[in-house]
Amino acid sequence: MIVVTGATGNVGRALVTQLTAGGTPVRALTRDPARAGLPPSADVARFDPAADPAVLAPLFEGASSLFLHLSAVGEHAEEVLAAARKGGVEHVVMLSSGIIEDGADTSHPIYVAHADLEDQVRASGLAGTFLRPNAFATNSFQWAPQIRSGDTVRGPFAGAVTAPIHEADIAAVAARAFADNSHRGAVHRLTGPAAVTTEEQIDSIGRAVGRDLRFVEVPPEEVGQDLFPHVPPEILPALLTSFAASVGAEAEVTTTVETVTGRAARTFDEWAQDHKYDFS
Repeated sequence: MIVVTGATGNVGRALVTQLTAGGTPVRALTRDPARAGLPPSADVARFDPAADPAVLAPLFEGASSLFLHLSAVGEHAEEVLAAARKGGVEHVVMLSSGIIEDGADTSHPIYVAHADLEDQVRASGLAGTFLRPNAFATNSFQWAPQIRSGDTVRGPFAGAVTAPIHEADIAAVAARAFADNSHRGAVHRLTGPAAVTTEEQIDSIGRAVGRDLRFVEVPPEEVGQDLFPHVPPEILPALLTSFAASVGAEAEVTTTVETVTGRAARTFDEWAQDHKYDFS
């Protein structure tokens, strides 16, 4: 059995769907099982990472592996990992971040949070596999309210370059890491198959929804929380700095998805088609 934290998040939901479709037993952890909407074959259980260890421990009984998501465990990773080990878990696949690399700004809040969690996995005594995706294609959901209400999208850095990865590809790499012990101890850097600008992402979404969308660039000093509602206010300045550095830059593009899964990574156009109803 594989225990999945963050089971109703973008990557977690895709992972639960893929694992159950392949017949793998899954225990999906979520704060609100009644609203989870996960595949019926998944064992959906209520999860509060701050709960007493006696409450946490049964969640991992009978499980061999754990998918670990920072946003799901928060500041309680040590307790969750201890409960997992006690329950019989041997292997953790952690959703980390591509910001962790040689020469990175180690003071960046996203770096600090994910590097700390990686260290806790290493210190837990469990085998670890670290997935380090760069830009998520799902970050484009931040534009959905504007696209639903009109054909103009306002935002900073039209020329920011990334290689966004489809959440289903991250999930597919995780699934392979669970199935093949050779991935234990591995660090996988994950990207989409091609670099695109912010403006090109908006164009792709426009084609998917059948509308001509126009991107209007907003100076970074005028960017407020309304344009990035999913980003904690204390992280937004650092995030904007990262976006600024990517304008005109050469985005990292890896072939890890294809190497691990045997299937080419999905393009951003494919992602936009898969999610066109989220923008309508």
